[in-house]
Amino acid sequence: MADKDQPVVIKKYANRRLYNTGTSTYVTLDDLATMVKKGDDFVVHDAKTGEDITHPVLTQIIFELENKDGQNMLPIPFLRQLIGYYGDQMQMIVPSFLEQSMAAFQKEQERMREQMTAVFGKTPIGMVDVSMPMKALEEHTRRNLEMFQKAMSMFTPFPAQGAAPATEAEKPAPEPERHDDLKDLKDQIAAMQRKIDKLGK
Repeated sequence: MADKDQPVVIKKYANRRLYNTGTSTYVTLDDLATMVKKGDDFVVHDAKTGEDITHPVLTQIIFELENKDGQNMLPIPFLRQLIGYYGDQMQMIVPSFLEQSMAAFQKEQERMREQMTAVFGKTPIGMVDVSMPMKALEEHTRRNLEMFQKAMSMFTPFPAQGAAPATEAEKPAPEPERHDDLKDLKDQIAAMQRKIDKLGK
């Protein structure tokens, strides 16, 4: 029997077949997507080398879902921005921000579901203002974008293209020479995460 405290091991073979060692059955990407939605934890290993390939498999699931009609969830501007960060100095920060942002959205989503349940439970469907949850979601997205811009400004040493040059009064005081850039960057990332946590609450 599989240990419930440990993630289920999925083995991927050279013929691309996926084998669930917990249930001793072959599964598909759709089955793995269902496991994710149910909250079942799993890791995917290459059956031959034993290499952990969970990340590319999850990415493949997203690719398959995005290509189904009516299920596009990642807007083109977001995809363009995300691609732009690959190889950029901000690349190491983006994963942490996205993780924190999704955690904050998860909390907001639970509140929205409760509000929707309360509304539909007491009001005839024809009288429900369906724009209310969308407005709440738009407001949450706006706050997240503002939070992201503030976080990015902490690490961007140059003004955005087209921005007016800072006046003498606006220019920050010269910083002392840094002896440990890596430590400073880690401290800044930790400070940014604390700010993100506070804004997410």
